[in-house]
Amino acid sequence: MALCRPSMERPISYRLKFCFGFYASNICTEVYLIMTMHLVRGMSSLNGKTRKKKPLTQNQIAKLEVEWRVHNKRMRKINCHSAQFDTLDDYIKYIRGEYKPKKEFKEYVPSKPYVRHTESHPSLKTSDVIPGACAKKESPQYSGDYIIGIGTMHKSNLVPVGRGSDPKDLANMRRN
Repeated sequence: MALCRPSMERPISYRLKFCFGFYASNICTEVYLIMTMHLVRGMSSLNGKTRKKKPLTQNQIAKLEVEWRVHNKRMRKINCHSAQFDTLDDYIKYIRGEYKPKKEFKEYVPSKPYVRHTESHPSLKTSDVIPGACAKKESPQYSGDYIIGIGTMHKSNLVPVGRGSDPKDLANMRRN
């Protein structure tokens, strides 16, 4: 699809016709490409075959050998010893996308759980022993002489009545 820049000397109704790509070769002076329908290489929807890779030249192999040594050195430096390649062929396959790492099957053996050794210190057993009969606790009793009794103030609000206070104030229920 092409988008055209309309020339300004034509009327606007004529310019609107070709903005969607109509008559683009006759009218437009400049054509701008918006979208392309080309397929990316290797992503063809028509052919499912993969291309054969060309064999490497001696110069390419020499460059890859230098890169292999640099790669192994860098992996040793950053403490990734398992990411190093033993042979140049393995590194070349890795670069070209053909490398399959060798996996050795190791059966899973769970590690033994750590158990802390604690010494046993016998103490008084209280959780599994029901105590015997004991005396009932005495309920507290007022033994002073200031409070005469208890009066009801407002909405069943119990208030202590003192020796110097007037019980009529409680009967008025906070009204004057």
